[in-house]
Amino acid sequence: MSESDAELVQGCLRGEETSLRQFVQRFQNSLFGLCFRMLGQRQDAEDVVQDVFLRAFRSLHQWDPARPLHPWLFTIAVNCCRTTLTNRSKREKPTEFTENLEDLRPISSDEDWREELQLAISRLREEYRTCFTLFYTQELSCEEIGNLMGCPEGTVKTWLFRARKEVASYLRQRGYFTIDPS
Repeated sequence: MSESDAELVQGCLRGEETSLRQFVQRFQNSLFGLCFRMLGQRQDAEDVVQDVFLRAFRSLHQWDPARPLHPWLFTIAVNCCRTTLTNRSKREKPTEFTENLEDLRPISSDEDWREELQLAISRLREEYRTCFTLFYTQELSCEEIGNLMGCPEGTVKTWLFRARKEVASYLRQRGYFTIDPS
């Protein structure tokens, strides 16, 4: 029988090594998936997940046991990803060279398709990418995403619509046939 989130948190707060290990095991895959989809780079996602756990462990005493733990952790992860994206955008990058290389790569397998889709998602504005990722990979509702991101549900729906449209447009430009999202 698995421990409830509240019991697990209490064990972590007492400094129990098994509880800390179980906490990481319980949430690492979903947090990594979210961070990887938001950041598009494995190394950055791994670094951010470690940061999320450090922040979570430091703040566990502030978690409200009446609320679910998973969305609380996702909020920390989204905020850490936003910080990483902001820092990344401040660094200069040689875009002309890398954009030309992308055009030379032929698409021929499911793996290529996944990479192409990930590239399309990574080009979205931060809000669009976050909504898109939370909706499609974490299967959160628009209401849950709005609560997580601190915005109205209608805004989330607008961002999702625009994100779908931009992803479809990018994939069309790259030679894929997609259904028009409008």
